[in-house]
Amino acid sequence: MKDLKGEILAMVEKDLAEIEIALTDNLNPYLDLVSDVAKHILFAGGKRLRPLLMVLSARICGYQGNYDKVFSTIFEYLHAATLLHDDLVDGAELRRGKPVANRIWGNSTTVLVGDFLLARGLSIAAATGKPRIIKIIAEITENMSQGEIHQLMRKGRLDITEEEYLEVIWRKTAVLFQGACRISSIIANSPKRYEKALSEYGNNLGIAFQMADDLLDYTLDTNALGKKVGADLKEGKITLPVIYALKKAGRTDRHRMESIIKNNKFSVREFKLLIELLEKYGGIAYTKERAKEYIEKGKRALLVFKPSKTRKLLEYIADYALVRKT
Repeated sequence: MKDLKGEILAMVEKDLAEIEIALTDNLNPYLDLVSDVAKHILFAGGKRLRPLLMVLSARICGYQGNYDKVFSTIFEYLHAATLLHDDLVDGAELRRGKPVANRIWGNSTTVLVGDFLLARGLSIAAATGKPRIIKIIAEITENMSQGEIHQLMRKGRLDITEEEYLEVIWRKTAVLFQGACRISSIIANSPKRYEKALSEYGNNLGIAFQMADDLLDYTLDTNALGKKVGADLKEGKITLPVIYALKKAGRTDRHRMESIIKNNKFSVREFKLLIELLEKYGGIAYTKERAKEYIEKGKRALLVFKPSKTRKLLEYIADYALVRKT
């Protein structure tokens, strides 16, 4: 895994440096407070995966302009905005190993800065002068909001189905990955088949990425995770490993699992027991296998493009989504 991560980083070092500059240069808040809160979440160690996907997708489509790095910031601003809002809604304490923004600046300021980042993303999209792109960015924002609302409505519900779970993670996560890849082909004025292929790649990568992210909640390494272990479960987020294991468990073990999940103050010992039961009934293995299937589908979509360094990078990023630890 370390070799794959190192190889990817070496291949995109220049792109990532330029994305960092663009994120600062195009933040453009009028007030220092806005800048302080935005930078707290924007520069807290994020992977820049979404803007990087946009840049690489534009490149594989033959884009020759100079607006790709600026445009890529939209996807990081939108992502950061949702994190600010989510942490507040979820009552989270840590994000990437640091106190969440609303613990420092308060709820009102954090919500408003999140709103600013959403608006900033739309402003950058509008600068393209292409109504279709503005429409797609607006639709992404709508879907992400609906995904969070859907998750909130089903908070703590043990009867959530795998189909519902997939709907939520598509809206919450995959639409942003999909949009970052798809819009690149539009900016590059590439053939429709390229747009379709990149849309499919981004969609499948996004779903697999969220599945892998949900698995990270079932680790006992707080330092690696950047938040308290079991945080998602304590926030009432019932994800695929739990959904599958509950369906497969016998009555006694299902009751034990349900008792732990319903008690949002469960102990480390109880959480370890839950993990053992998830493993016993195949919840963790099933989630890994489903994520792998989505990654393979995403990589197959890239075959419409000729072999190249950029295609290889996109394939590497897909592979890394499955094995990452943070």
